[in-house]
Amino acid sequence: MLTFFVCLLQTGCEQPTSLQQVKRQKELIIVTRNSPTTYYQGKEQPTGFEFELAKRFAKELGVKLTIITANSLPDVFHALADNGASQRISLAAAGLAVTDHRQRQVRFSQPYMDVTQQLIYNAKLKTPKSFADLVPGKFLVLAGSSHAERLKQYSDQIPIPWETTEVHENIDLLRMVNDGEIDYTVVDSNELAMNFIYFPNIRVAFDLAPSDKLAWAFPKSVDASLINRANLFFAKIKANGTLAHLYERFYGHVEQINYVGVKTFTKQMQKRLPKYRNYFEKAAESYDMDWRLLASIGYQESHWRPKAKSPTGVRGLMMLTRATAKEMGVSNRLNPKQSIMGGSRYFKKIKARINQDIKEPDRTWMALAAYNVGYGHLQDARKLTEMRGGDPNKWVDVKESLPLLSKKQWYQLTKYGYARGYEPVLYVQNIRRYYDLLRWLTVPQIENLPVAKSEHSPGIKDG
Repeated sequence: MLTFFVCLLQTGCEQPTSLQQVKRQKELIIVTRNSPTTYYQGKEQPTGFEFELAKRFAKELGVKLTIITANSLPDVFHALADNGASQRISLAAAGLAVTDHRQRQVRFSQPYMDVTQQLIYNAKLKTPKSFADLVPGKFLVLAGSSHAERLKQYSDQIPIPWETTEVHENIDLLRMVNDGEIDYTVVDSNELAMNFIYFPNIRVAFDLAPSDKLAWAFPKSVDASLINRANLFFAKIKANGTLAHLYERFYGHVEQINYVGVKTFTKQMQKRLPKYRNYFEKAAESYDMDWRLLASIGYQESHWRPKAKSPTGVRGLMMLTRATAKEMGVSNRLNPKQSIMGGSRYFKKIKARINQDIKEPDRTWMALAAYNVGYGHLQDARKLTEMRGGDPNKWVDVKESLPLLSKKQWYQLTKYGYARGYEPVLYVQNIRRYYDLLRWLTVPQIENLPVAKSEHSPGIKDG
């Protein structure tokens, strides 16, 4: 009884709020999934859309970020329930859709992305227009997913049994459909957009309505202080463009190449690229670049055809103008080795002119745009971006201004005048997609890549 009265007199006995607890322990602990759209170990450091959001939230709170990966979606919610009372785990940032069932288990932040559930099938099957068109086969979705919840609502309309799995991720299900191991699955539109280029045999049948909203989840047992702080964070990054910048970084280039384009690329990667890969690798070594980026430029320019020629007079595998070839010491534009070395040297020169204050990967995307449309036009677009209230150092803003260079009311305000500004936007987006494909196809598949340990505390760096 004496202890009870002493605690009444001492503020130190008060239970800290969830926000105070995070700041006192100087650590934000999140649970997530190991997947391309959430969190994974990149070539040099952790990355993923959810990771980048959480990293910025932890930085704003002035605390360390600790990542715990769950093996399945049910494990994400179990982790919140088991650790919420002790406030060990602060939140789940795992690409979670807000559903009625989940809202009875956890508390959600304000949403940060809208997605659509899509039924995926193997291209060898007849295209289903509705669930009634599904033919006998294997239909598999993630256990504990919003997809499983939605399918339960349609259960009386689905003519074949569907099953759930806790041992796979969505990328595994896409691969299984692609390889014919299963016939159907359901994934969110953002996950499909990021991954479909790796699986040429998958197709979208139809969307499952209505769309879903993704949000962070918090333990049901804790107060709302950390949730409220997260909501302020999301409002801030929506207003200042950070959320749009992250979205562009991960998803801004994913819809430019269709299935036919992917199959053509992979075919030429096997047929033509081996003849020139050594030249790309030597150029990359000489100019301190990734050979796959240089090869992606070459494919966008000529589809790796050394005798390519355009109506405007540019020629060769890297499609050099006569003036550029002369400047870069290329005597024969149709010689693939000379063309690759000259084009790589020219790209290096352009990139060196790009403002050093521009961070990667934006600096590379702007250099690519300048390689396509010219450095002067890029600078004009950056000035227009600033005039329109955007950030001239962010590609997500500059790519909105580049098409304005074809409109008189805008290009008459610039130094270099008219340009077909929509072309560099498509140029950059295509190269980014080819680069994604080459990185995927020239390294071990994702299941063989190093992944996070069950608990990991990556360093917090600007990315």
